[in-house]
This record gives sequence, structure tokens and C-alpha cells, in this order.
Amino acid sequence: MEPQAADLRDLYQEVILDHGRRPRNRRTMETASVAAHGDNPMCGDRVTVFLRLDGDGQIADISFEGRGCAISMASASLMTELLKGRTRAEAEALFRGFRAMCTGAEAPEAPPEDALERLAVLSGVKDFPSRVKCATLAWHTMDAALAGHTETVTTE
Repeated sequence: MEPQAADLRDLYQEVILDHGRRPRNRRTMETASVAAHGDNPMCGDRVTVFLRLDGDGQIADISFEGRGCAISMASASLMTELLKGRTRAEAEALFRGFRAMCTGAEAPEAPPEDALERLAVLSGVKDFPSRVKCATLAWHTMDAALAGHTETVTTE
């Protein structure tokens, strides 16, 4: 492996571990407009995503509660940082772009470039199919919350 690629992989791993150990926006939100629960029964990851939408449908606040592996918690943490202040349409586009990045598929539309660059730290999961579910659980849960689904989102 080239030195630059190894350095980048190490940096990505550091970011994942940092967000996994010290997740941002990890809290219950009493004033949430919508919330959804997600479960990955294969590995035990569980997450609840809370969103407070303003009158224009923009994400005024977002948080999560849950437990899981470092990838699952890091993904939820990064998601909350990236989606705060974005519109519903931007959040949905980022979800589709992130899911495509994690699975190696082509994104249906171009999500905001700056956000996908920050999410690149999780792009390596595409080489480990069981880890794709860990990385995308919070995102599927957020998407379900925006859609008003009340049943638990599952990765199975």
C-alpha cells in the first residue's frame, strides 16, 4: 500500500474512533417534531433519531440515542453534524448519496459535495457488506423519521 493511502486510512480510522468514543449530538430531544427507532439485529446496534423541523421543513436540530459498534455510532454522530440546518430535500439527497457510497452503487443525484467529503471516512465499509448495515442504520432511521414512519426500522 502506498504511504499516502496508508496515511489516509489511518486518518479515517482516527475520525471513526473519535466519533465512536465521543459521539456528537448524542442525547434525547424532548422537543423533537419527529423520531424513529432503528435496529440492526445481526450485531445489536440500536438507534433512535430525533429531528426538530422548523416551519419551512428545515432541520433545526437533530440528535440520536443508542448503542452500537464504533462505525454505527460514528455514522450517527457525523450524520447529526452534517444535517443540522439542512432542508428535508438535502437530507434525503445526502442519505441516498451516502447509501450509494457505502454500497458502491451510483448515486441517483449529486448530494452536496462538502458533506460527502466528510462522510468519506466511512466509505471503506463497501468492502465489508455486514458493516454497510452498521454505517447506514442511523441514516435509514433518519429517513424513516422524515417520512413519518412509526415502526422500527430494521437492516434485515
